[in-house]
Amino acid sequence: MEKIKNEQIEIAPLKAEDRSRWNVLARSYKAFYETELPNKSYDEVWECLLNDQKIFGLGAYLQGNLVGFTHFLFHRTIWMEKACYLQDLFVDETARGHGVARALIEQVAQIAREHDSTKLYWQTRYDNTTARALYDKIAHHKGFIRYDYPLN
Repeated sequence: MEKIKNEQIEIAPLKAEDRSRWNVLARSYKAFYETELPNKSYDEVWECLLNDQKIFGLGAYLQGNLVGFTHFLFHRTIWMEKACYLQDLFVDETARGHGVARALIEQVAQIAREHDSTKLYWQTRYDNTTARALYDKIAHHKGFIRYDYPLN
């Protein structure tokens, strides 16, 4: 994965030295979605992001500081060979409004094209109006509603 850079924002793969700042951002992201996880879960995800080759993480940097991230993966669907799922996207409140989220999505889209994906998709909560304002500008909401069936 290559870096992209504009006047202010640099998008690049997460690196080992990002761990402590990523941890702050990841915990803020999970808090937004009212999800608590043990420390072990953050450790496991971080290890996968750096070493797994099945899930990927990009960081957004303003003036060299990590201010946002995205996590994504590729998978097969029944009807298409390769889809890209942008699972997590978070930008620190202090960095919002500078195009960080858009730059992260555009970089994931570029990587998805390079991997011959036929689809890039993500989901968010219906009441996440801040994010949806951007998403409605750059993508298409096709009306699907997600249900989660408890398995335990």
